[in-house]
Amino acid sequence: MFDAGRSPAPLMSNPRADRVKEAAKLAGRSARLKTGRFLAEGPQAVREALLSHRRAADAGRPAVVHEVYATPACLERVPELADLSRGLTLRLATDDVLAAMADTVSPQGIIAVCRIQSPALEDVLARRPRLLAVMCEVRDPGNAGTILRAADSAGADAVILTASSVDIHNPKAVRSTAGSLFHLPVVSGVDFAELASALHDAGITILAADGYGDQDLDELQDASALRRLAPAADAGNSAGPRLEDPTAWLFGNEAQGLSQTELDAADRRVAVPVYGQAESLNVGTAATVCLYASARAQNR
Repeated sequence: MFDAGRSPAPLMSNPRADRVKEAAKLAGRSARLKTGRFLAEGPQAVREALLSHRRAADAGRPAVVHEVYATPACLERVPELADLSRGLTLRLATDDVLAAMADTVSPQGIIAVCRIQSPALEDVLARRPRLLAVMCEVRDPGNAGTILRAADSAGADAVILTASSVDIHNPKAVRSTAGSLFHLPVVSGVDFAELASALHDAGITILAADGYGDQDLDELQDASALRRLAPAADAGNSAGPRLEDPTAWLFGNEAQGLSQTELDAADRRVAVPVYGQAESLNVGTAATVCLYASARAQNR
């Protein structure tokens, strides 16, 4: 083990070492719940984890990264990672050791053991968010990662996962977020009824992304553009929600979509128009379109 910038320690070469086994266990949910830790694999995810760690340290918040394992070849290829690891425990390891730790066959030479951050819903709402992405029983790690990345790119204030949604800290989900997991608060395991009540109390409009919705997303975007370009022409027009207003988008389960309870809690059901022959949009794609529609309205 060595502190980046100091003399390196011997290379870890035993894939069956206890330390390696303990890290590998974090691929399982029970170990993550017990330790409050998870794995970030690959240069991109680890870079974002380390940058988040530095921001947290500068702000006096708890550590994001506990330790880093990397091959010498990876650190030579991406020396920035060694610099960002300065002050942290950085252990050099062989490819076999990294492969034994990782959930993938090729972990790209670096793994970080990170702390699971669990912000409270009330803390997120206390910051007066303007854009939230809510996953309602989204089960697929790839879809969850896509929605989280879209929320990050659209400048959302937080992502919320209701109970029975995928564990966003499982290795496949972490990889699919491409580092965005470290950019914004993620609240997990929220009871939907409590969430809907809290959102309404906070004055946040709830929009349900629903292929059978009675409101067309294009109509909402056109109305937003009209208010921006000709406010007088839109004076007194109360038809439909306003994309400029604080909004929480609901995105449903891949197979069943949103439940009737979730649809009933929404202020409006909004359909993304399909102009071609596709029956519907993947939930991750629909989420991207909806979140960017709100982001454009709120940032213009």
